[in-house]
Amino acid sequence: MSEGSVQQQQPAVPVLEGQQLDEFLGAVPERGQWRYRPRRVGMVWRSKAFRAGAVITVLALCGLVILALVRQQTGTEGFLVGLGLAVLPVPLLMAAFRWLDRVEPGPWRNLLFAFSWGACAAALVAIIANSFATRWIATATADPASADTLGATLVAPVVEESAKAIAVLLIFLFRRRQFGGIVDGIVVAGFTATGFAFTENILYLGNAFGEDQQLGTTGFASVTAGTFFVRVVMSPFAHPLFTVLSGIGFGIAALGGARHRVRRVVLPLVGLVLAMGMHALWNGSSAFGPYGFYLVYGVFMMPSFGLVTWLAIWSRQRELRTLSTELPVYAAAGWLAPAEPLALASMRARGMARDMARHWNGHPDRARGKAAARAVAEYESFATSLAMLRRRARHDGAGQDFALREQELLHHLWQRREIAGPALTYAAHATGRLRAHRPPVPPPFPRQYPRGGPPPQPQQLPAPHRHYGGHNPYMDEGGRRTPPPA
Repeated sequence: MSEGSVQQQQPAVPVLEGQQLDEFLGAVPERGQWRYRPRRVGMVWRSKAFRAGAVITVLALCGLVILALVRQQTGTEGFLVGLGLAVLPVPLLMAAFRWLDRVEPGPWRNLLFAFSWGACAAALVAIIANSFATRWIATATADPASADTLGATLVAPVVEESAKAIAVLLIFLFRRRQFGGIVDGIVVAGFTATGFAFTENILYLGNAFGEDQQLGTTGFASVTAGTFFVRVVMSPFAHPLFTVLSGIGFGIAALGGARHRVRRVVLPLVGLVLAMGMHALWNGSSAFGPYGFYLVYGVFMMPSFGLVTWLAIWSRQRELRTLSTELPVYAAAGWLAPAEPLALASMRARGMARDMARHWNGHPDRARGKAAARAVAEYESFATSLAMLRRRARHDGAGQDFALREQELLHHLWQRREIAGPALTYAAHATGRLRAHRPPVPPPFPRQYPRGGPPPQPQQLPAPHRHYGGHNPYMDEGGRRTPPPA
């Protein structure tokens, strides 16, 4: 890539030069002490520990209440049977959504919050609101049978999808750095809906088991088996599919940036309305006759599931293409090796780099091998975040915090480059990303990993690009890497 072509790709971003750059570098702390945002003090409710404790307490209380309500409706034996059967699809769904999130994996705490919200808070709201609405409709119409149908078709979709969408909204608002696009919206919404479906399946399967017991049958009879087949075998993706539409709306809104305020409000609402509509069609399929369920399932649900799956995989591939588009600028500036953007844009190469670091030279020190693999995985994650940050800056303009966030990510990359750089370069050759005739001999790794220890020895790197004001803050005048100042 020529220098002129690299310059054409540069966004209009702020550049630290001269005295401003020196002042910034003088304030750079050591690894482990970096704070992208200043700590807020003075008010207890601004403390992260306080807010985390409050969220955990609320979800725990909701879990206890929903546990008591479900057990009251199903009985102890029905609850245990429903729990054992409802948990079966959960690991598969969570693994599928986590696989989709491999390019830029979000923190587990966000996903666990989403799952807990769906299983506890959203399920509790749905049970209370649906029961109240059904009783009100039965009283108003004096027809309990029609009240159940209207409640399932009109009330339940609105209540349940709104309750589940709150989890996506909270992460969208308060974990904005970890919510950057369609994939993130799909994954968060999928975990939320998986948790909700888990609790709902306990209730339905437990009640089905109770009906079989009342009929005098033992074991898993027709009602329990039929309910299990419909809810767990045929349609475990139903609730995730509904809520994913809301997640897609939030994901597209996140791509628009902070400047598109109308888009940030309208698109999530459109996604929520679509989720409610699909949910209502699914619940009201019995209105199309005895074969209405199979008609809706085959004509509408399965094509919609295929379309959403295609969109999720396409968005994942788009994230990989972003890496190969944005990161060469940093390679030209000397921050990355020339082969690293190609390796980072391939999931196969990324996995090979981690495996190579873990089993380097077959050394027996497993702890050191795991530390090396973890360093490569962290390097890949930070590089992906850097590419996404730059893409947003190019499309929506650089925000006031762009330079600081960029320097933070580059700092973390430098801390792990001595381990990740050789592994990714080798993986790029070994997977044919550089069209090599044969893989090179694996380069030796340093015996000590730079995780809080002394910095590695400087080595020759390409000259810095003028995007950084003609000066790379982690290189000396000769183009050699130097440790960041304390």
